[in-house]
Amino acid sequence: MLDSEMSLNVVGRNRLAPIFNLFKYGLFNKIPVTFTTPIIEIVNVVASATIDQKLDLIKIQEKFPDVEYHPEQFPGAVFRLKSPKTATLLFSTGKMVCTGSKSEEMARKAVKTVVQKLRKEGIKIKKDAVVTVQNIVSSINLGGRVHLEKAARTVPRSMYEPEQFPGVIHRMIDPKTVILIFSSGKLVCTGAKTEKDVYRSVNNLHSLLEEKDLMSYD
Repeated sequence: MLDSEMSLNVVGRNRLAPIFNLFKYGLFNKIPVTFTTPIIEIVNVVASATIDQKLDLIKIQEKFPDVEYHPEQFPGAVFRLKSPKTATLLFSTGKMVCTGSKSEEMARKAVKTVVQKLRKEGIKIKKDAVVTVQNIVSSINLGGRVHLEKAARTVPRSMYEPEQFPGVIHRMIDPKTVILIFSSGKLVCTGAKTEKDVYRSVNNLHSLLEEKDLMSYD
């Protein structure tokens, strides 16, 4: 295959990724047809974890010099991974908080990797970590502009105070998320517990915006 053909195939897959994700999460036949397909990027997954035992953070810092631990400033130690690129907070209670992942799978892998590294250096951990996703933050491009003042009046559970914040704050009930809407057609979705909820939230809002004639396209 020629390099040019391979490049076209890569570009094609990237453009079709949002559609593939609709199939992946079983949403393709559950949403109305819209003028554009939102481009959704997960930028951060925050996950909590527990190993149900105490951790000696001083000993961990001795074993791992790169671990940041300043108990006089913060009660947790910061364990950074290069792959997957994440930061996991370790607490003496055995609780952990992993940030920086780009997917649920990556968050679980990061916590698992931290536990494996601790065990390898002689930190005794009896149980595998139980991981729970707490928040998924995503950035979205709808591909068109949004009429914010009209949207604030039309879309339920929305607030717009432009003198304080340049976007509409929309609180969705099902799934339970908060979406920041900007006139450029850019969104920020937060509060989702699963990647499926991100796609549901965005596509539900996008369909409503178009249904109410709250979007314009160049």
